[in-house]
Amino acid sequence: MKWSRYRILQLVVIAAFAVIAARLFYIQVIDSSYKMSADNNVLRYMVQYPPRGEVYDRNGEFLVQSKEAYDLMAVPREVKPFDTARLASILGVTVEEVRKELRNASNYSRRRPSVLFKQISKEDKLRFEEYSFPGFYTVYRTVRSYPRKIAGNLLGYVGEVNQRIIDRNPYYKSGDFIGMSGIEKAYEEVLRGKKGIKIQMVDVHGIPKGSYADGLYDTLPEPGTAITSTLDAGLQALAEELLAGKVGSVVAIEPETGEILVMASSPTYDPDQLVGRERGNNYMKLLRDPRHPLFNRAVMSSYPPGSTFKVINGLIGLQEGVLTPETAYPCHGGYPVGRGVKCHNHASPLDLTEAVQNSCNAYFCYVLRDIVDNRKYGGIKKGLDVWANYVRSFGYGRKLGSDFVEELNGNVPSAEFYNKRYRGSWNSLTVISLSIGQGELGATPLQMANLAATVANRGHYRIPHVVKRIHDRDSIDQRFYEDHYTMVDPKYFDPVVEGMWRAVHMPGGTASIARVEGLDICGKTGTAQNPHGADHSTFMCFAPRNNPKIAVSVYIENGRFGATIAAPIASLIVEQYLTDTITRPQLIDYVKNFQIAYPSYDK
Repeated sequence: MKWSRYRILQLVVIAAFAVIAARLFYIQVIDSSYKMSADNNVLRYMVQYPPRGEVYDRNGEFLVQSKEAYDLMAVPREVKPFDTARLASILGVTVEEVRKELRNASNYSRRRPSVLFKQISKEDKLRFEEYSFPGFYTVYRTVRSYPRKIAGNLLGYVGEVNQRIIDRNPYYKSGDFIGMSGIEKAYEEVLRGKKGIKIQMVDVHGIPKGSYADGLYDTLPEPGTAITSTLDAGLQALAEELLAGKVGSVVAIEPETGEILVMASSPTYDPDQLVGRERGNNYMKLLRDPRHPLFNRAVMSSYPPGSTFKVINGLIGLQEGVLTPETAYPCHGGYPVGRGVKCHNHASPLDLTEAVQNSCNAYFCYVLRDIVDNRKYGGIKKGLDVWANYVRSFGYGRKLGSDFVEELNGNVPSAEFYNKRYRGSWNSLTVISLSIGQGELGATPLQMANLAATVANRGHYRIPHVVKRIHDRDSIDQRFYEDHYTMVDPKYFDPVVEGMWRAVHMPGGTASIARVEGLDICGKTGTAQNPHGADHSTFMCFAPRNNPKIAVSVYIENGRFGATIAAPIASLIVEQYLTDTITRPQLIDYVKNFQIAYPSYDK
């Protein structure tokens, strides 16, 4: 019996050793996770950042480039006595700043490398290497560069990721940069490239001891993909020059393709201000600026479209059969029903083409009421919703779907909106201001330019977009190649186009200041009422009349009449684009010297 117990104990011990041996074999031969954990104790994985893709204008001119820059690193334990004043002079900082950053690095870790100064220039890096600074070294990065210093709001800027971005997207790590606005944000995944990895051997204190396996497992960064934008750099520069000192925007579109030729917002900023070590300080200055230069008014402002909207009401009236091109209405200083709507002096009565030419308020009040009070709808509420659907088919009241992540919807009011506001008690006179582009209507300058392109195309548009080509792809997003049709038959556009042509070319037309011999510009002025000061000046146009090449919308806050300042700016943009010259330098001088008081901005 004793012998049997001894044998059992012997077998148990053998079995235990067998289990341990098997486990050791699994750990050392089969399972690599423990080896990886050990390796990670002696290897440091260093991110290699790729240069972001360049951005060109439509003619191949650089708008955005990447230039080399460097982060200055230090391992506090390895730092020996050095010439602090000389290093400060090289970096363009104070001696106290150098000492402060070195103290912060020491507090973090004396053995591990820390970033002391980010994004120093190539020139500063070369000067740094002329001297001996033990314990300091540089790491390659890139920063953005803007040769033309234009289109800041359109191109956007790049900034360092925060924890919220890191939590949302595991691709990004602390110290990475990401597009924060504009093209940089919309096309971040295209422009950013792919990070590489360099593996270094380090000792137990974290001190680098050389490349691991002679770089066998390193991966090179892949540069970001270049983009050719739809922008015309020269035309954009002219628009920004003409907008200087004003608050507003200029948007120009190629009607056939929907390509954005100009998107200028004013006030704007030099995009180089948001690059380099002063980026943070400059950003806060721009953010606090009461003129809001970081705000892209072309896609982020919702304005009353004013009289430019009359063309939509005329087209809806034709399609609905409540109006013909020959239908005439009287105007003796305005629309006389209800509270009335005032109008300027012109001949009376007018047909549709003449009403567009003279921008008659009374005419379009009659038209709107005939549309929404049409008996076939059985009431104003159904009639207004039918009208609203027509308006939305022109791209109003919703995002157009452009490649701008900041794009606003604008607003087209519905019957439900008025039911809530007036508790169901309202009629066509309540909403009469919609006839002249006022009231609750809101549109972005991009939507107004798209309307000009839609009329130019006689009833259809392509989604406005700012990227023409992504260099590693055969085409851009397919949605930018699709035609979007309004609910109005193309045959109804001719009398409206004729009215817009007469507004520019016939005596007494509201936009005669925009006339350029031989260009056949078709335009519509707008004076948008503003409860906070002088009226806004707006103008939309396209040219030439047949086979149009450019459509433009200009919106100038507090600029008064549409012909006062918006129309001259649009006319100059059209002339420059179609003829590559300006024959009216006196008009440029007029625009540049046009003064608008913005008291709320001047405090």
